[in-house]
Amino acid sequence: MNQTTMRRTLIAGNWKMNGSVAANAVLLEGIRSGAGGLAADLTVCVPSPYLAQAQSALSGSVVAWGGQDLSLHASGAYTGEVSGAMLRDFGCQFVIVGHSERRSLHGETDAIVAGKALQALACGLTPIVCVGETLEEREAGHTDSVVSRQLKAVLDVLGQQLGKIVVAYEPVWAIGTGKTATPEMAQQVHAQLRRLLVGADAVAGSGVRLLYGGSMKPDNARDLLAMADIDGGLIGGASLKAEDFLAIARSA
Repeated sequence: MNQTTMRRTLIAGNWKMNGSVAANAVLLEGIRSGAGGLAADLTVCVPSPYLAQAQSALSGSVVAWGGQDLSLHASGAYTGEVSGAMLRDFGCQFVIVGHSERRSLHGETDAIVAGKALQALACGLTPIVCVGETLEEREAGHTDSVVSRQLKAVLDVLGQQLGKIVVAYEPVWAIGTGKTATPEMAQQVHAQLRRLLVGADAVAGSGVRLLYGGSMKPDNARDLLAMADIDGGLIGGASLKAEDFLAIARSA
């Protein structure tokens, strides 16, 4: 927990397109059995076909679960899409929106991400809104302008619901590359995001949890989580090993 602000740490796993019924059973049991007594909240965002398995394995535990994306639409002729209501049917509390892979591989715009955040909230889900810059944008000195634009698109549509979201800063150049921002580099961007949140709503904005999503691992988690505005992590590869995921949570 961030002692200055009393925002409780959130460690969220993003399995991406990984998993099998057999492997998931071992992973989920490992997370469930080791999650007691932690000073952090835990959630795992799993591929949609495995939501029922996550619900079965984690119900009654302190570990929450969620989706990796949702449709802009409530229902209808949208083959292959998954609605927020469907995620809620399987007990999801969270859903990732605007992940860099959705933006780059599926052409999701800032406006689409904002719409998905609203759809999540309408279905009683907490959206984990992702923002982040590419290596080219960082080297050009555009980090602040890029993440500010991405977050502002969401803030502009939230109204009184700002306090119901989570924001994840994921430098695209540090995802799955083994590279990571230094704690100071990450904090600088998180501080900029915090200024935008507080500027939109001083009370709600100060309470929004900001996660770091660029290759957080057991060996760097403690230093990253010690930063004033880093309230947790959106964990990729390390969330596929129960011992690594729990080690990050224990760093809180």
